Amino acid sequence: MGTKPFASSTDLAPKDEEFVTLADGVHALTAEGDPNVGAVEAEDFLVCFEARATPAAARSWLARLRERTGKPVRYLVLSHYHAVRTLGASAFDADVVIAHERTRALIAERGRQDWDSELGRMPRLFLEPDTIPGLTWPTMTFSDRLTIPLGGDRGDLELRYLGRGHTAGDIVGWLPQQRILFAGDLVESRAALYTGDAFHDDWATSTLDNVAALGAEVLVGGRGAVARGRAEVDAAIAQSRHFLNELRRTVGTVHGRGGTLQEAFRAAHAALAPRFGGWPIFEHCLPFDVQRYWDECDGVDWPKIWTAQRDREVWAALQ
Repeated sequence: MGTKPFASSTDLAPKDEEFVTLADGVHALTAEGDPNVGAVEAEDFLVCFEARATPAAARSWLARLRERTGKPVRYLVLSHYHAVRTLGASAFDADVVIAHERTRALIAERGRQDWDSELGRMPRLFLEPDTIPGLTWPTMTFSDRLTIPLGGDRGDLELRYLGRGHTAGDIVGWLPQQRILFAGDLVESRAALYTGDAFHDDWATSTLDNVAALGAEVLVGGRGAVARGRAEVDAAIAQSRHFLNELRRTVGTVHGRGGTLQEAFRAAHAALAPRFGGWPIFEHCLPFDVQRYWDECDGVDWPKIWTAQRDREVWAALQ
């Protein structure tokens, strides 16, 4: 495989963004495998989903959104704690910032380290990093479900916790009337999975079962194109499950026979690269993915904190 540049540190070319309207008042912005964002129009306010990595980056998304609506942002929903999803929050001027209660705890425990880690891994996403005022703190949290009435005939937006997965606190945004799901990083559509803070066994089984049980007809994953129609939605969920299952199988097999972490990485790469190798951030993610599942095989349930130094050490050990 040869020596590769660290993570996405050399991926500096701009990505083509696509603004898509999924239903009346339901919008998303995708960008060739960069983190997706979304917005839902209520009768007289907006709910935005994800905040991007910096206020400057968030403002470019908001400018596109403002071409369609001038409604104020009442709620900003953060699907989980990662810096590229949260640190642009100040640009939204939202009345309420919502996350799962575990996400708030994770920000307190490791938010600063994650900021430094992700800035080093994905510098292009951090447009004008000096505009970040500090860590983003949710002002409202919940444990299982929170419903936001949208008014008129728009129905409700349901924020749901479906189980441990990409992190301990991932939530989804579900529009049951429109059958549209903002899945965050629990599902990727034609993009590789980052699992460095994951709970692989829960995610690959009960959590994805809960995602599938919603019966979405449109799915906005954390990265990649929007999945439209049940066939594409089912394929996105199946693709995400397959990635997790192959990672669990290969790393678990090597660990079980007393092999080394490097052997596990090579086995996982060989199994996953034919299908996922050309997809966004595959090479970036895989060393961190393998290390996390190896830790789980060692009995480490709660993910170790990624720091900029630990990132580089794991990367060097597995290349």
